[in-house]
Amino acid sequence: MRIENSFIPVRGVGERTERKLWESGVTHWDEFAGDVVGPTTADRIEAYIEEGRTRLADDDLSFFADELPASSRWRLYENASRSACFLDIETTGLDADSNDVTTVTLHRGGETTTLVAGRDLTAERLQAELDRSALLVTFNGQRFDVPFLETCYDVDASLPHVDLLYPCRTLELTGGLKQVERDLGIERERPDLSGRDAVRLWHRYERGDEDSLERLIEYNRADTVNLETVTERVADRLHRQVFESACAD
Repeated sequence: MRIENSFIPVRGVGERTERKLWESGVTHWDEFAGDVVGPTTADRIEAYIEEGRTRLADDDLSFFADELPASSRWRLYENASRSACFLDIETTGLDADSNDVTTVTLHRGGETTTLVAGRDLTAERLQAELDRSALLVTFNGQRFDVPFLETCYDVDASLPHVDLLYPCRTLELTGGLKQVERDLGIERERPDLSGRDAVRLWHRYERGDEDSLERLIEYNRADTVNLETVTERVADRLHRQVFESACAD
């Protein structure tokens, strides 16, 4: 599903009205005609489409992300999949004010980069990576990863953000990332670790154990790379559940 199939960013258009449009054959901006809704709503939709075309031409997804609820921002993914940045961090604890970020992995365009505290993890490098991305994709990053990075490195992470936690809940996929992976049938090549294991590995590395750092990096990278697979499967399921089901009526 693409942004051009969406009408709920328009003020006064909810899911019911959007579905009514789809069911009447208006499944894309190009197909919109004002006779399906009232004149005021029609004017708003036409203004939104005009503005939306300009924003898409400028690769500006913020216009849409700001108006979509968190559970619906998966709709941004198809438009930005090539420049989407999948991100996951590891930390020494849960409180950004008293704990540190240890590793940050970014996966974009098939390439994966892991930054390590005390080596190449800097505010400048993080900001450069974020600035290269049209869309940020995380799991629970809205409440965890992004606040940590903003607190510890003072970066601007205000780019459009798909936090998979919320669309997963729409599909009744609950629990953490690893539980969601299992529910979606996604397998990991390496044995699974926990957040507590990640903290222990970092402390062992601080005491001189380089192998522990390598294991931590592998764990962080697996979480991040798998975000792409989770995103694609969740977006596909929601596309069929939300969009195709209406178009088939």
